[in-house]
Amino acid sequence: MKHSLQQKVGKRIQEIRIQKNFSQQELASKCNFEKSNMSRLENGNSNATLSTLEKVCDALQIDYIELFKF
Repeated sequence: MKHSLQQKVGKRIQEIRIQKNFSQQELASKCNFEKSNMSRLENGNSNATLSTLEKVCDALQIDYIELFKF
């Protein structure tokens, strides 16, 4: 099954979040998002804006390119 780009990016956010030992709630708080929004983002059910991805990258302390290494 072919995954969409938003699903791949969401999965990547989840992988990095787990590597960095953040709960979904912790990452959502750092980004100023609701946990439900973070869940939709990680599940690929939300088409993230660039500003949303920027907040996630800042919170995870990663370069944007890391989100696209799949």
